[in-house]
Amino acid sequence: MRADLPDPEDALTYTRDGTLTIEAVDGTILQQLGPATRESLTWDDIPIEVKEAFLASEDNDFYEHEGVAYRAIARAVLANVRAGEVVEGASTITQQLARIVFLDQDQTLERKLREALLAQKMEQELTKDQIFERYINLVYLGGGAYGIADAAWVYFSKSVDELTLSEIAMIVGLAPAPSEFSPLVNEDVALRRRNLVLERMEEAGYITSQERQAAAATELALTPSDPRNLYSRFPYFTQYVRQQLPLLVDPQDVEIGGLTIETTLNPQLQELARQTVNQAIADYGPGQRFTQAALVAIDPRNGYIHAMVGGNDFNESQFNRVVQAQRQPGSTFKTFIYATAIAGGFSPYKSYVDAKLVVDGYEPKNYGENYSGNQSMRDALIRSVNIIAVKVLIDVGFDPAIEVAERMGIRSPLIPAYSLALGSVEVNLLELTGAYGTLATSGTHIEPHGITRILNRRGEVIYEADFAAEQSIDEDSANIMTWMLRGVVTSGTGRNASLGNRPVAGKTGTSENRRDLWFIGYVPQMVTGVWLGNDDNTPTRGASSTAARVWRNFMNPAVEDMPVESFPELPQLRGREATIELQRVRPGRIQEARDPGDDDSEERASEPSQEAAEESSNNRSTSSDRQETPNRTSRSSPPESPEPVPSRFERPADIEPRAEPVARPQAPAAPPPAEPAEPVAPAPEPEPVAPVDAAPAPAPDPPPAPAPAPEPPPAVDAEE
Repeated sequence: MRADLPDPEDALTYTRDGTLTIEAVDGTILQQLGPATRESLTWDDIPIEVKEAFLASEDNDFYEHEGVAYRAIARAVLANVRAGEVVEGASTITQQLARIVFLDQDQTLERKLREALLAQKMEQELTKDQIFERYINLVYLGGGAYGIADAAWVYFSKSVDELTLSEIAMIVGLAPAPSEFSPLVNEDVALRRRNLVLERMEEAGYITSQERQAAAATELALTPSDPRNLYSRFPYFTQYVRQQLPLLVDPQDVEIGGLTIETTLNPQLQELARQTVNQAIADYGPGQRFTQAALVAIDPRNGYIHAMVGGNDFNESQFNRVVQAQRQPGSTFKTFIYATAIAGGFSPYKSYVDAKLVVDGYEPKNYGENYSGNQSMRDALIRSVNIIAVKVLIDVGFDPAIEVAERMGIRSPLIPAYSLALGSVEVNLLELTGAYGTLATSGTHIEPHGITRILNRRGEVIYEADFAAEQSIDEDSANIMTWMLRGVVTSGTGRNASLGNRPVAGKTGTSENRRDLWFIGYVPQMVTGVWLGNDDNTPTRGASSTAARVWRNFMNPAVEDMPVESFPELPQLRGREATIELQRVRPGRIQEARDPGDDDSEERASEPSQEAAEESSNNRSTSSDRQETPNRTSRSSPPESPEPVPSRFERPADIEPRAEPVARPQAPAAPPPAEPAEPVAPAPEPEPVAPVDAAPAPAPDPPPAPAPAPEPPPAVDAEE
């Protein structure tokens, strides 16, 4: 029987079955579930009166015996015979610890024998102080309290060093039968137990008669509290962590419990995020008719989720809008289209004509139904010009754009459609924010995650995060995109996100009828995403400039103690080579104006290449079908010719191309028009971008939505 006894050192790291402890990045406890010791004390932190009370009450010969006290057994038998009932136990503190850690409560001879053998083995391999410390921290004392520190909080709402002698004696007196002796159940019984412990302390010489009498005369002043950390202060994040758990470790380990989860959460940033979300809803929600908000902050250098707030009231709604809400990203998705173009070798100064366009029956519209003529890609992104975004998508191709978005971190399904350029797909805030983080780190992507390690009840690591950084887009292209997105903040639709002298890059986005208001922005050390809207998908009267302002409200204090870091310099634009292969879309029919003032546009069939002409007609979309999704080359079958197909949307030849700057170009000084989106019906009048220090005024009620056109996915309505 001795040969199969467990290792006594397991007692030093023991946690009970069914427990779960979630820790923040700094080691503070976020939540503890199940029969857990919520606060453990070191030997030096345990008050001397607590040690003496336990010795006098439970095992006064503790420092003399070797695990089993035969003298105590004889004394207990005699006392119990005289009383005619069990009034005294004979188990030593070491035996009690062996029972807690290694055995059950069965009253069998075999269990009692194993308990005695285990106690002797523990005494041989552990010090007395180690055994006593673990017992004081693990003994159940009723009310969900495991250990003296938990009991001090549960019964008196105090830390252990604030307990009086009377309170210590009452708590220690609970150990033999905590449910029966609990003052919350029967105060008279608890007082008798307290007085018995005080008498034994006097008999052992730990206190004087006067101290005993004074403590015994003290009335109990109970101030009960729930066990510490039973309820999470940050429930959206801890719920997310618990949902991830079965995906990372064996389900049997989860069922057994005793797990400790080490997470990436920064408690200070999380509290700031919670306050920011609640304040945004209170300050801007009533006037702009949104009732919910979500925010997530990630360190793009390692993928750590430092803050996650999925709504304003977890008790009212456990729906986590950071990871569970699939919403249209609007113009925030344009970043992936332009990133594809830049990686495909396009210059940010490549020019397009912003004019009427109908392609395969699909007609994108700018916000305000206006056109701006020739625009470079950079200026079109800054001003969020919808028609140019669609033209760029046609030039780069659906497959390359989708693949770049996926490599950068988008995990939701993406549809090869013209409206993809304007964010008609549905994504969640976490993946969208993580994908923007790829640009903050010069093209390297690390998957956002909230768990770093998981330890079992023995302290063994059973999971450790190992997310390798992947070069999702080449470094130069990522840095060019960051330079372009900086222009959005310095002189475009994201001006409300400015952080003074700290460089910021980001993009606003608004979905159809202002149902979703977004801003995703970053500094080199942190990328943060903000969403505002309504759970029932009803339109708001807000603007994505409000989301940018909420972003700034969080980021201003969040980065206060971070050093100001610059983004990488703008790479050399001349002589750049493409790092991805583009696959230009071949529409069935295009109707486009060559000049923004032209009422008459040229309509013509697309001129396919010889390769396209040889494709099966089953893989083509004719103009009579009026389908929004055109022909596309299979991802597994790239074009035979590596030469890019010339764009049909180039600016007129008589316009001189813009010379590239020697120094970093400055964003245009003139204020841009409101950022557009892609309506099916006429859009409302433009909304001015709010100044940085003022919240934007509510927009007028949107017009009634028209009957949807067949086939195309939902269009985007307006972007300020």
